[in-house]
Amino acid sequence: MGGGRRDSAILLVVRVWGAGAGGRGWCSRRWLSSSSSAAATAAKDSSSPWWKESMDRMRNIGISAHIDSGKTTLTERVLFYTGRIHEIHEVRGKDGVGAKMDSMDLEREKGITIQSAATYCTWNGYQINIIDTPGHVDFTIEVERALRVLDGAILVLCSVGGVQSQSITVDRQMRRYEVPRLAFINKLDRMGADPWKVLSQARSKLRHHAAAVQIPIGLEEEFQGLVDLVHMKAYFFHGSNGENVVTADVPTDLESMVTEKRHELIEVVSEVDDKLAEAFLSDEPISPSDLEMAIRRATIARKFVPVFMGSAFKNKGVQPLLNGVLSYLPCPTEVENYALDQTKNEEKVTLSGTPVGPLVALAFKLEEGRFGQLTYLRIYQGVIRKGDFMVNVNTGKKIKVPRLVRMHSDEMEDIQEAHAGQIVAVFGVDCASGDTFTDGSIKYTMTSMNVPEPVMSLAISPVSKDSGGQFSKALNRFQKEDPTFRVGIDSESGQTIISGMGELHLDIYVERIRREYKVDAAVGKPRVNFRETITQRAEFDYLHKKQSGGQGQYGRVCGYIEPLPIDSSTKFEFENMIIGQVIPSNFIPAIEKGFKEASNSGSLIGHPVEYIRIVLTDGASHAVDSSELAFKLAAIYAFRQCYGAAKPVILEPTMLVELKVPTEFQGPVTGDINKRKGVIVGNDQDGDDSVVTAHVPLNNMFGYSTALRSMTQGKGEFTMEYKEHLPVSQDVQMQLVNSYKASKGAE
Repeated sequence: MGGGRRDSAILLVVRVWGAGAGGRGWCSRRWLSSSSSAAATAAKDSSSPWWKESMDRMRNIGISAHIDSGKTTLTERVLFYTGRIHEIHEVRGKDGVGAKMDSMDLEREKGITIQSAATYCTWNGYQINIIDTPGHVDFTIEVERALRVLDGAILVLCSVGGVQSQSITVDRQMRRYEVPRLAFINKLDRMGADPWKVLSQARSKLRHHAAAVQIPIGLEEEFQGLVDLVHMKAYFFHGSNGENVVTADVPTDLESMVTEKRHELIEVVSEVDDKLAEAFLSDEPISPSDLEMAIRRATIARKFVPVFMGSAFKNKGVQPLLNGVLSYLPCPTEVENYALDQTKNEEKVTLSGTPVGPLVALAFKLEEGRFGQLTYLRIYQGVIRKGDFMVNVNTGKKIKVPRLVRMHSDEMEDIQEAHAGQIVAVFGVDCASGDTFTDGSIKYTMTSMNVPEPVMSLAISPVSKDSGGQFSKALNRFQKEDPTFRVGIDSESGQTIISGMGELHLDIYVERIRREYKVDAAVGKPRVNFRETITQRAEFDYLHKKQSGGQGQYGRVCGYIEPLPIDSSTKFEFENMIIGQVIPSNFIPAIEKGFKEASNSGSLIGHPVEYIRIVLTDGASHAVDSSELAFKLAAIYAFRQCYGAAKPVILEPTMLVELKVPTEFQGPVTGDINKRKGVIVGNDQDGDDSVVTAHVPLNNMFGYSTALRSMTQGKGEFTMEYKEHLPVSQDVQMQLVNSYKASKGAE
């Protein structure tokens, strides 16, 4: 294959853009030269472990972005160019087929991604596992669980919309799970495309230490191709689907810009990579391979974000992005993963990330397949084989692996074994999302995902009494699949209540119950998950005394209740400050339990009371009549007694709403937000559109999509995500309290 870097650059043209699937490509060659010398030696050395090369040639990536940035379209092109699918279907395709990764009928109808879908493909002898995730904030858990198990990610940004609210949310999630990432500025063919504006937004809004590794040749209708700033080559995309990539010299009219942007790239990477900084400061010439290796080191260390460009819809720029995934994102052995050792008080243990050692795998997603429950596993260590036994550390159950498959959206391929670094699925394994599996020799658990609290609830019941069984089955399954979907029974009305992340989230589940289980469900008015809290300290002194033949009940509790800050991480605190034994210590847990139980339902509107601290300072007990029950009841009545004096208020969920509307409709839209008691916190101009950011009470946002459509002739769009619980105004509190009392009176 030749030894020099120049040979490699020539091979790039032959292999990546034209050769068949047979040979080893430029990327595999380049991988060895841009990896550490140890990796290069290991690959040449016949004594290196059998798994070394297969691990080096693996990438686990996710594609995340704001809704409508083109994630699913990009995944569709990746699958086409890597030969996984043989024709391209659009997300809202007129052919009625829909994108491969949107396998649910609902996804195809609405043109949005609801569930994260897993697939794998090969590119230049490398295996790439891809998870396409939803952009809609209601399905944020799908993004959380995908990022939890990935080694790298592509953050897709729209060249017109730029960094939007959900881009910020997914970037925050990537930071939480320490995922190295590439950015891909998509839709360069659209009117108003401005990649440099998006790059500066990524630096300011996302705090990315970023620079472009490509520049576009033309924009909007003139968008023709890209110049690679690392290898100083121009790429043009020919053929009906852009499958033929022609490499050429840099166009002369772009030479000065290319020089300037390459210098900027080297400068930005030098700030975070000492090796490149040394060469840069001593004015040494920097070769493509040196620059490439520096970008790789900085990206894996999460100190730099390389920015790629293109238009997935117009089939331009996807193949160089795939090369970027191989060049700059880590293989499974380059990422540190930890487990918690349950036998040593949850001590952190670094996993080897290799097939050597005991099995450790995480169930990160459950799905009801045609053949029963399908459990997606990311293997962090060891090997899993069909027919093997594994142990669910969370439940202690021993399970046999009856069937092992690799997923391609909703299709599957049976395999006999899989090793560390791979993402596979197993059938017939009863577990919950977030459970850890081992071979039984160790008791490790992987740290769990961050699961946000639901903000909205609906009362739901089957229309026909006969379909109760199917209805329960559906709710149980959805709860197992989605940790943000909760089901409960209203203790007062006896109704089944479902809770989730927003209107769309719950609508989708109601629709899925109807389609997948053939159960028509009656749905009540959406109910907001209000909370109650107190605003001042109040004393309590309550004696619970009951004599009714035989042993009586006696318990006295004294102390005070005070508010905690609304932004504190603790929502309920109990402190025992009694000196001496006026209340025997064995009754203290019963008192705490009583206060906790009482705080589940405040007296204003019956919602849970949060951000309170209860301090017990005194009390009295009786040698015969005191019992745990007596003190628990004393605590409940004491709470009710002092609650009114503590000036309680109602808290409501406030949403961060981002609107994008044509400027001519800005007046009516902002007026409507004010009417809904929203506070406008930002107003930017984006071409002909106004981008308005506001904090609006969730209770005032029902049916907003319809209202926005009618105000903007269907041209406005908005996204909404939970921000925090804040106190309601005095008049709203009065309304809520009165309607609660009226409903209680009606009962």
